[in-house]
Amino acid sequence: MHVLFDLDGTLTDSREGIVRCYQHALAELGRAAPPASDLAACVGPPLAACFRSLLETDDRDTIENAVASYRRRFEERGMFENALYPGIADAVAALTGEGHRLYVVTAKPAVYATQILKHFAIDAFFQAVYGPEMGQRYFDKAALVETALKTSRIPPVAACMAGDRSDDVAAAKENGLHAIGVTWGYGGHDELSRSGADVLIDSASEFLNYIRTRQTSLTKHAH
Repeated sequence: MHVLFDLDGTLTDSREGIVRCYQHALAELGRAAPPASDLAACVGPPLAACFRSLLETDDRDTIENAVASYRRRFEERGMFENALYPGIADAVAALTGEGHRLYVVTAKPAVYATQILKHFAIDAFFQAVYGPEMGQRYFDKAALVETALKTSRIPPVAACMAGDRSDDVAAAKENGLHAIGVTWGYGGHDELSRSGADVLIDSASEFLNYIRTRQTSLTKHAH
């Protein structure tokens, strides 16, 4: 199996660092930040799109300044105000050991995502990391998944996408992938159910068992 993982809300709980970086950027621009609980909705989507909404502006310079402020704090501290979800390290190690090929597809710039995987010592379990370039402000998760499939020559029939938000499910569906919604992240049962996820998974150990079962099923159908 080829398993594509979202990063924030799927492999790592990055809410604290991301929310603090948004708060920092808004403060630097002299804007009042909404409650931290409201900013949690910005964990996952592209920065520029979130700042456009938060600042209620289409002014590119204002949005650029906000993104630059966010990233300064993120590089210094925010990136590491983060934790692996319970059981994730064991699950990706087990999947790799059983011959599955794992990838990360994230809205976070690929250079940051790679640093985070290294920080948690799980980078060796992933074949490749796909994310936008640093200067890329507006992009589509489905396009990132498409790039991953083409670049790594992944056959959709033998692949699945695991993520915690509706855009992960939509990206999987647009590319013909089996969409696995993980409920421990930021989207939750309701968002993932409404988005049409093929299955909802509640823990890393359940995820591991599900991939094993799906692999067995696909192998039987192949014969």
